[in-house]
Order: sequence, then C-alpha cells, then structure tokens
Amino acid sequence: MEVKVAKTAGFCFGVKRAVDTVYKQVENTKEKKIYTYGPIIHNEEVIKDMRKRGVEVLRSEEELDRVEEGVVIIRSHGVPKRIYEKLKQKNLVCVDATCPFVKKIHNIVKKESEEGKQIIIVGNEEHPEVSGIKGWAETPVTIVQNVEDARRFETDSDVKICVVSQTTFNYKKFEEIVEILSKKRYDISVLNTICNATTERQTEAASIAKSVDAMIVIGDKHSSNTQKLFEICASACEDTYYIQTLDDLDSNQLGSAKTVGITAGASTPNNIIEEVQNNVRINF
Repeated sequence: MEVKVAKTAGFCFGVKRAVDTVYKQVENTKEKKIYTYGPIIHNEEVIKDMRKRGVEVLRSEEELDRVEEGVVIIRSHGVPKRIYEKLKQKNLVCVDATCPFVKKIHNIVKKESEEGKQIIIVGNEEHPEVSGIKGWAETPVTIVQNVEDARRFETDSDVKICVVSQTTFNYKKFEEIVEILSKKRYDISVLNTICNATTERQTEAASIAKSVDAMIVIGDKHSSNTQKLFEICASACEDTYYIQTLDDLDSNQLGSAKTVGITAGASTPNNIIEEVQNNVRINF
C-alpha cells in the first residue's frame, strides 16, 4: 500500500507556540497554580498530558471568578477584551498564548469598530476564536457562517462595514460569502484573515484526497480546522475517515485501498500522526 502523508499535517505555528508556552510555565513556575483559560488547543490528548502536570482548565468566566491567585494562560484561540480586564482586576498573572494571527484580527476589529464600522465575522459562532474576536468590537457584530446567513444580512444603507474571517475558515466558502455581501451595495472593506497555514493545509489535503483510494484525517472532534479538512477531503474522496487517535481506526476500513492519504489538523501532535502512519504502513 502506498501512503501519502501531508507535509502540512500537524501543529501550526500558533498551536506549537501555545503548547510550548504552557510547558515552559510548568517548568518555571513551582509555587503558583497554573490555569489555562479554556483548553489551550483543541486536542484532548494534549490537555490530558497537561492535566497530569498540574495544569487546570478554566472553562467559564464563573470558574475564573473563583480563582484567587495563580498564573492564567490565555488559550491560542484568544479571548474577549473583558477577560484581560478581569485578570488585571483580580491581580492574577496573565500569560498570553493567543496565536499572533488571531491577535492581529483583534487589533483590526478594535481599530475598525472605533472608527464606527460595523463588523462582520465570517466563521462559526460557537467557536472560541470567534467569541474572542467579537469581544474586541465597540460596534454591532454580525457572525456569518454560510451563504444563507450572507443572503439574509441587512443593515442601514449608510453604515460602513468591515469583514474579517476566523483564521481556520474554508477559503472557498469565504470567497462565496464575500461575493454575496459585496453585491449588497454597502460600503464594505474585506480583510482576508484566514491563516496562510490553513489555506496551504486545505489545498494540500484536497490534492492528496483526489489522488488516493482512502483518506485519513486526524484530529480532535472539537477542532474546527480538522472538521473543515474532513469536509474538504470527503468531497474529493468517498472513503474518508475522521479519527482522533489510532484506536479509532477500523482495520476493515482500508482493506481494499491501494493508496491512502493522511492529513491532520493544526492541533494534532506529531506523535499521533506518526503512530497512525506507521501502523498503516505495517498492517495494511
């Protein structure tokens, strides 16, 4: 069996930076409790390992309210402005592991909204990155997730609009949404804030999926960018499988495949990718 592994599979720059930040704090902070505000990345295997090392995940503002002292690490997805203010008020040590590409969007939204522009975020309303971006706006925010949302969008004709995107959004869908919004004749400025690493990962995954009999996509079930990779691969290869670890791979699924492609989300550790890759090469 021929196995094609995506070169872009695995940790992106922002995720690696965030994970390294946590482990560095574990190594250097002995006297204070370490927390992350939300899971530092969307990968349960990584979170489990951090938990073993004493890092606790704060999953809501209510949980943060109960913390009296310690180090709080901001997750890679970023948080609303008010969380920074709360950390300062509570006199907690704040270590910011927000992905720099996400932080750039925060600054754009803050600046554009201060100038009076209404903000449109193209992304998933339930995703923490989108919630964080929304929390930097001073003006009304509309979240557009699909072309139907774009078609329904209406506002006052004299309002200026700034459009940004979740960093992990599907680029082709972003283009479709922007095209619809642009035809509405509002005064719109569009900033493509999809991360280059995301675009490259999606393009490579689609290319591999078109050329193989079966495709394996590795990543946490809560990972937005992995879900989008799966959608892209499934549209190009009928036999596409979404797994979190090797344990999820059914040996019967790849039985007749002569070529198998493997890609992974930006929050998937290399050791998991290698384990799946080695197992497929040896056992199929």
